[in-house]
Amino acid sequence: MSICPGWYCGRTFLPDTGELSECGSCPRGLRRNDTTFICEPCLETPQLYDWLYLGFMVLLALILHWFFIDMVSMRRSFSKNVLTLHITAFFEVVASCVLALLSVNPIGKFTIHSCESHSLSDWYTLLHNPRPNYEEQIYCTQEAVYPLYTIVFLFYILTLILMLLVRPWVCRKFLPRQGKMAIYAALYFIPILILTHAIVGGLIYYSFPYLTIVISVISCAAHFAVRMDQSISALIRTTLTQPRNIVIVLGHWCLHAYGIISLTQLADPLMHSLLLSLVPLPAVFYILTARFTDPNFYL
Repeated sequence: MSICPGWYCGRTFLPDTGELSECGSCPRGLRRNDTTFICEPCLETPQLYDWLYLGFMVLLALILHWFFIDMVSMRRSFSKNVLTLHITAFFEVVASCVLALLSVNPIGKFTIHSCESHSLSDWYTLLHNPRPNYEEQIYCTQEAVYPLYTIVFLFYILTLILMLLVRPWVCRKFLPRQGKMAIYAALYFIPILILTHAIVGGLIYYSFPYLTIVISVISCAAHFAVRMDQSISALIRTTLTQPRNIVIVLGHWCLHAYGIISLTQLADPLMHSLLLSLVPLPAVFYILTARFTDPNFYL
């Protein structure tokens, strides 16, 4: 049997004759065996890192929903109406996760059969179609990381559909004016997330732990920076006495902890668990040093 050129071209069994096909792209859910060059089903179980990656994509959509709901409500404290929209967005995202998981192989089960990602090129097979002897190009574009690439698209689409089916009715009853602005915002950021994933999905896969930590630190600093009074006592008082601020800070800490867990995968449970004690450090550092960056401090 002759080998197939390139990194992803393989052969499949023809159902009519039982013979092998010419070298080409493997069908969805199959990947080339580098020894026999035959397309074989993806039957591996996703690793912890893969699940954390999918969780990051889910958290990204949920956090953006909550951010725009909070922004358009223009309130400095929680209310029943705003909390209802937050809970609605949460259930929309959770339902989309469940439907997406049930829609991939094995269908109807809360598990995934996948192909492991070995390198960044696995996410961009379009760029690796071989041209033997610099002649006719063989098109072997496929989802080599099945289903880590397409399941994210499916999740975003389901999130958008569920939002359009559920959120308008909830907004009409609880927050008719500001609530619809959060829907309009989602109609922009969800397509942007889809486009971003289509272009740089592989880069996100290999860098999301660092992105999570950086985003949590920047967003935590931005949360404190909007306070008018930047004194240590005022920052501590408003953080500990206002429920909204407590929830926001705890959310930043959870996001920071998620980044640390994604980065270390708790390979050394004792050592890496101790790193979680650093989660409050960005907030504490900002509070202790904010007065040195306040222009009024030097007047």
